[in-house]
Amino acid sequence: MKVPLLGTSAAGALLGLLAMGPAHAQVGGGTEWPSYNNHLDGERFSPLKQITPDNVAKLGEVCRIQVDGPTSFHSDLVQVNGVIYAATGRETVAIDATTCRLRWHHTWTPQDEHFSPSSRGVAVMDGRVFRGTGDGRLLAFDAITGRILWTDVIGLPRLGENAVAAPLAANGVVYMGIAGSELGVRGRVMAFDAATGRELWRFNTVPMGNEPGASTWKRPESAKTGGGGVWGAMSLDVSAGELFVSVGNPWPDIDKGYRPGDNLYTDSLVVLDAHTGALKWWHQLAPNDWMDLDLVAPAVVYRDAKVRDIVAIGGKDGFVTALDRDSHEVLFHTAVTTVGPTPAAATPAGVNSCPGYAGGVEWNGPALDTANNTLVVGAVDACFKVTLGKTQYSPGDASFGGTVAPYGPTTGWITSVDAQTGAVRWKYHAEKPVVAGITPTAGGVTFAGDLAGNLLVFNSKSGELLRKVQTGGSLAGGMITYQIGDRQYLAFADGNVSRNAFGALGLPSIVIMTLNPPLHAMSLVSPGALMPADEGPGATPTGGPGGAAAAGITSGQRFYQQICSACHGSDGNMIADHKLSTLKGRMNHATTVAFIKNPKAPMPKMYPQLLKDRDVADIVAYLEQDIVK
Repeated sequence: MKVPLLGTSAAGALLGLLAMGPAHAQVGGGTEWPSYNNHLDGERFSPLKQITPDNVAKLGEVCRIQVDGPTSFHSDLVQVNGVIYAATGRETVAIDATTCRLRWHHTWTPQDEHFSPSSRGVAVMDGRVFRGTGDGRLLAFDAITGRILWTDVIGLPRLGENAVAAPLAANGVVYMGIAGSELGVRGRVMAFDAATGRELWRFNTVPMGNEPGASTWKRPESAKTGGGGVWGAMSLDVSAGELFVSVGNPWPDIDKGYRPGDNLYTDSLVVLDAHTGALKWWHQLAPNDWMDLDLVAPAVVYRDAKVRDIVAIGGKDGFVTALDRDSHEVLFHTAVTTVGPTPAAATPAGVNSCPGYAGGVEWNGPALDTANNTLVVGAVDACFKVTLGKTQYSPGDASFGGTVAPYGPTTGWITSVDAQTGAVRWKYHAEKPVVAGITPTAGGVTFAGDLAGNLLVFNSKSGELLRKVQTGGSLAGGMITYQIGDRQYLAFADGNVSRNAFGALGLPSIVIMTLNPPLHAMSLVSPGALMPADEGPGATPTGGPGGAAAAGITSGQRFYQQICSACHGSDGNMIADHKLSTLKGRMNHATTVAFIKNPKAPMPKMYPQLLKDRDVADIVAYLEQDIVK
């Protein structure tokens, strides 16, 4: 383990005057779910006991509400004062936590042509809701009305920078990261005053010049585009004043020869002084990575029976790793999915990698089951062929330095490991990847879900599968439980279309369940799920001659941003061997329409379930005008 490096933050003095107050504790013993992982320290455990192995068969749906059109739905859910808050790439919604009734919604209109369609969700604190956007903004809303209170430009989309991570809010401060590793950004973490949006400090996850760790980039100029994006969530120990940041992969992903050295602090858990942003210590999972072994999921901070202060992380390397926070030694390193032999590097002929890329532990990491002293984590079981190619940097454009392609079946795992020793207690092989939140409870049940659309409920101690409910859409985001009145509720994000769409799809919705629900569940559609009248599919053209074509292209642009850009990039060129800018040389108008309706794997089939004839026509019109050269 590394000896801590000494470092300072350029703006650290601004926070040095602030005192870290008490944590925002769990309110009312489970009446709320106030942050991404329930607790700021990432434990994700609920003290509620009403739902048990004996009565879980009576769990049923109360209501659901669609919150957006077809797009990715990776968001956490936060429940405060009886209201659930969540986000997609463009929509922010607040709904009643017992009825799904819409309280408010806000549609973000991208301010830049470079826009990432994802969002890991929101943070709520002191009557305000905070979120980032795919075009590099940080927004603050009034939690009651949805009115925007302030907007900060915190990234440069023209350089590929976006703010799709979930913010963390505590004690008057909002912590946020910048993502975009595949586009050659230089990642960073920042702290902002929650009342005004004023930046307080920043820490660069790829060091340069005199910054500690800069010498690990043996070709210094490669650090300027070195990656290290922060695209998940963070954890905070308020007693120690330590912020735990999970940092993603270096750029270019595959061509490690372009950037010799260990490439700190990519693929690392970075521990910062929450007051100043100064580096305290770090642990790197994969020096000079070429397998895209991001660390993205938030860390779990806890103390075991031996009075050891531990931090546990789950990474795309396919392991749960526990570290002693005092000595920094590795306490255990337990595989939670298929992990194959690691080749030395990618080659022009191609090598096999398990897991890597879309495999391993994604944006929802281990949960601490305090009742059973275990860590429970979901994972993706996927292998990829990695082929070395040419690296060429172009601002704002994606380049991997090669290509990747999945091979073999893609499934998932849920694994429970002893939180003190790392020994596997039980595991479950899911039919599709598990990327949604895992939620253990004091009632002896653990809630989970997979991308096939299955809600899974386990006996926390034995791992017995107690319920398997098909929800109608893939589960890729938050899963929370809370009590209002005399009822315990379960709420989860349902429906997802993204590069991780290995299973079912579905329209982004929030589903609420409880024991012995009313006989007739309610299904609602939020106004946020519908495009504005002047840009929605099937809209009446306006504006005179050319109005129909313009409306169609505008509609197609939104569909492209919300669905296609996740894999193809803003400019259409993220997939090196399927560049949309050169589509004209491979397909004409009719064959492009036919391919979108009936694509080849791994592109998901969305027609006619999620896309209609008019929608496909609009997408092709937009491609032909703005993407195809």
